[in-house]
Amino acid sequence: MIANIVKPGHKTRGVLNYLYGPGRANEHTDPHLVAAFDDFVPDPGRNPTATLAQLADVLDLRVKQAGHKAPKNHVWHCSIRAAPEDRHLTDDEWATIARRVLNATGIAPAGDPDACRWVAVRHADDHIHIVATKVRGDLRPPRNWNDFLRADKELAVIEKEYGLRQVPRGDRTAAKRPTRAEQEKARRTGNARTAREHLRTIVRTAVSAATTTEEFFRIVEGAGALIDVQYFPSGDVRGYKVALDDDTNAQGEPVWFSGSTLAADLSYPKIAERLATTEAPPADQPETSAWRLLSIAIDRTPNHLADSEDEAGQAHIAVLAEALDTLPLIAPADLRPQLLQAATVFERAGRSRTRAHHQQAQATRRAVKAILREPAPKDGALLAIVLDALLLAVIAAQHWHRTRGHSQQAEAARQAAEHLRAAYQATAAEPLAVIHRRGTELPEWLRLQQAATVRRALPELAEQILAEPGWPALAAALAQADAAGHSPAALLTEATAQRELDTATSVSEVLTWRLHRLGDLTQRTVSRAPAPQSAPYRPVHTDQQRRTR
Repeated sequence: MIANIVKPGHKTRGVLNYLYGPGRANEHTDPHLVAAFDDFVPDPGRNPTATLAQLADVLDLRVKQAGHKAPKNHVWHCSIRAAPEDRHLTDDEWATIARRVLNATGIAPAGDPDACRWVAVRHADDHIHIVATKVRGDLRPPRNWNDFLRADKELAVIEKEYGLRQVPRGDRTAAKRPTRAEQEKARRTGNARTAREHLRTIVRTAVSAATTTEEFFRIVEGAGALIDVQYFPSGDVRGYKVALDDDTNAQGEPVWFSGSTLAADLSYPKIAERLATTEAPPADQPETSAWRLLSIAIDRTPNHLADSEDEAGQAHIAVLAEALDTLPLIAPADLRPQLLQAATVFERAGRSRTRAHHQQAQATRRAVKAILREPAPKDGALLAIVLDALLLAVIAAQHWHRTRGHSQQAEAARQAAEHLRAAYQATAAEPLAVIHRRGTELPEWLRLQQAATVRRALPELAEQILAEPGWPALAAALAQADAAGHSPAALLTEATAQRELDTATSVSEVLTWRLHRLGDLTQRTVSRAPAPQSAPYRPVHTDQQRRTR
């Protein structure tokens, strides 16, 4: 159940005309009062002798009595909508809900004879509108500060009491939604997304790719957006704003958006803070594939979320969002739609009220940016390993948010996991089939040896693993680890100690990829046709960005 409190207005009759009218698409049916401040309030919907003018006069009585002391915008208007899957509430139930919300917001406290005058109008099965005039009986304004948050808190209680869908609650960190005018403009111009949403994607992706603020500005401009950087008199950057070159106002001028109006974490200070932690790797670090480093870094994310302070955990989730923003730029074309969807929905999970200590996640951030600067992996197994690690990290982020009461972020992470799972399954099918075939070709004595290893290392899971279709692939991975000089039992123990497995669809499949990550076995598993390569990073439009321009 969602409350929407609109900006105060000054025409009571105008609001009533809309509520009792046919609606923009004749969607208003049977408009009538379900409750009011007084039982004798005229109802033009059910009383043929009552008029809208009479109802407006009743509501405006104290406004007229207050004269010049009355607020100019005296109309308080709140709509309350049930979820589509909720049962249809009766008029009496809606009346009770209206009174509880009015009491919670301070517009009409229960038992207060001087409370504001109000009515609750129902013209559809799934919602009501509450209209009140903001002048009390003592001719003072009501104390209704933070009315939206108070209403939202009361509705959360109502949902539980009435058995309705419990809507994920926000913490006021979500990106600003496009206005109705922006949505209509996008529809007229044939774009699937508004300019605000398109620019948010461009800027977010640029942050994920850039290593300095100067490079960030170049990438944004190279992605087809106009950018205007503002400076202090000292020459330091004060901020920036962006626009699309084909998005103009009535005067033909670009429609500009500052970074902070795209999302709170896209303001210049927030971006500069994140990029400042992108330090160069240590000089003595051995040569290792960037994709290998990314898989290792992402694989550690669930442990960081479980063991670190909240500020460090939030930093790792923010980097996880950057990794998801990056992948569509370099992934094979058939995976991009799912990866774009995963990045888009996880964007909400990347922010919360917890301030991120980005310094704690700089190793992962370096790995994310490094994959853009080397060719994509030729072997699909390595991409599957990265996606598997990302999927498990996103599920861990969902748990992290849920345990802290971040319901919107947890829901965003859940949705992102669904898209990632689809991308992973499409990627993993062929390399897993290759590994599976190798497992079936192992000598009988070697398969029995690996089965004994599983029983010794994982006695509680052994029989389940050995019965799964993915067991031959795990047997092949264990044999490969043994041939590479690892202890298969020790590697299995380490793999299961990292994270619980009781939610895995296939424990053997999860362990197969985890062994490949821990033992660096992928480089020895090159037997499928190369995946499409990408050149070193340069700003490009994704397929979806091209369609929406």
